[in-house]
Amino acid sequence: MRSMLAATLMLASATGANAQMTAPQVPGTKPKTVQTVPIKPPALQTPSETADAMAQAERLSLQSDLAWVGQYNGAITGDVSERMVNAIKEYQKAKGGKPTGVLNPQERAGLAETARRKQDSVGWKIVMEPTSGARLGIPAKLVPQQASDGNGSKWTSPTGTVQVLLSRRKEAGPTTAKLADAEKKEPNRKVDYTVVKPDFFVLSGLQGLKKFYVRGTFKGDEVRIMTILYDQAMENTVEPVVIAMSSAFNAFPSTPMAGPPPRKNVEYGTGVVVSDDGAILADRLVTDSCLAITIAGYGNADRLAEDKEHDLALLHIYGARGLKPLSLASGAAKTSVDIIGIADPQSQGGAAGVSSARGALAPVTSSDSALSPPPAVGFSGGPAIDGDGKFAGIALLKPAMVAGPATSVPSSQAVMISAETARDFLKANGVGANGTSTDAKAAVVRVICVRK
Repeated sequence: MRSMLAATLMLASATGANAQMTAPQVPGTKPKTVQTVPIKPPALQTPSETADAMAQAERLSLQSDLAWVGQYNGAITGDVSERMVNAIKEYQKAKGGKPTGVLNPQERAGLAETARRKQDSVGWKIVMEPTSGARLGIPAKLVPQQASDGNGSKWTSPTGTVQVLLSRRKEAGPTTAKLADAEKKEPNRKVDYTVVKPDFFVLSGLQGLKKFYVRGTFKGDEVRIMTILYDQAMENTVEPVVIAMSSAFNAFPSTPMAGPPPRKNVEYGTGVVVSDDGAILADRLVTDSCLAITIAGYGNADRLAEDKEHDLALLHIYGARGLKPLSLASGAAKTSVDIIGIADPQSQGGAAGVSSARGALAPVTSSDSALSPPPAVGFSGGPAIDGDGKFAGIALLKPAMVAGPATSVPSSQAVMISAETARDFLKANGVGANGTSTDAKAAVVRVICVRK
């Protein structure tokens, strides 16, 4: 824990050499020397130079994802560092790839999906502490119980194995050194790591039989301190989360908390007809919180069930004729699939044409695969078809959650839910998928969600 927390506090920086050139001379003036940055073709760039060329939001997302899979243990700042490049190489080696330090699209998609699954497994979310307005990243599945009073808030697991506390108090003339000294004197606390900076301090070690991590700061006479306590048996689960929580903690946010991007008032997705009596598989998020769900060409649909773990939804239309349900017999997709869908009308001039997009697969779990590149908006919920024309799964578009600053912009990622998972979901809800058609384009429908 000590080395991990120490690394968390190290800020990385990147430097580059500038070349000099002499600007054209104007008569009667002295030559001017200006600085230019040499541009290398991608094939000649170092991994650090390639990372430097990324957008800041993508570097934040990359560091966050590497931290969540246990390869990166530095500060999630978006800065390029040797630590980040080495983390990429270690991730590539762990996956059996060549350690180049630069992720190809398939590797990046697989990394993002693995990190997202880990975030989902602990219920990661950014929250605002209600009494102070401080911003924290909370593993809601690990600490589902919350209580607040005038002194702050506490999140705990049902058995107390994991606890997160945000405390606040008034103190005359605080300094981080005085605050750190006071925290060291807490009962049963054995500190094995300390860092004190002018604007924050960090302590970690053992408190009784639990591990602890403390990060605190102040503004004026207001002191705010985050404490994480967890049983040593939970170390492998909690330590990656501690890094994310340390990076996400903003004791005095200057801007309102940025939540997940709102869903559109009118949102389009794709559904696949799976039975001749009107059962349709669709994207849970596309069909969430809808005032009305319409299947283009057929009328309104009811949402009968959902699978929150895999983001699948079961819709049903009544009295429809001429449906051509798709056969869900499992294919054998290995490296790529064709996604069948109906793109958002804005991207096809108001039309509702069915089209396909090729996507590469990168297995993440036994049931799910990362999909790259992400298909067009509107395709989410569409069937994935393997090289033999058989059903391989359902393609879903998802926002990628970043464990860094809460203001970072999530990018769109895609995942394929396996055919087996889709069939299990239907079976659990009493749907007999009796489709016999292998024409995926004839089996898809446009799903329209109206929220307001």
